[in-house]
Amino acid sequence: MSKAELKDIEKLSYEDARDQLVEVVRTLEAGNAPLEQSMKLWERGEALATHCQNWLDGARKRLDEASTSAATDKS
Repeated sequence: MSKAELKDIEKLSYEDARDQLVEVVRTLEAGNAPLEQSMKLWERGEALATHCQNWLDGARKRLDEASTSAATDKS
């Protein structure tokens, strides 16, 4: 996967990346793509999945920090 393609993925919102990942999975599961295209789709899917996980990890961290801050403020 090229650096330009990775940069494009980095710009996606969580929802857009998730939607693209769903489409990649559907295409791969259909089994109609030639091997080379399937490999490129798989690589894109991996990058999209990583991007989505990073978004979720960031959201979890923010929630944990907010919870800790709220608990500290109550003390």
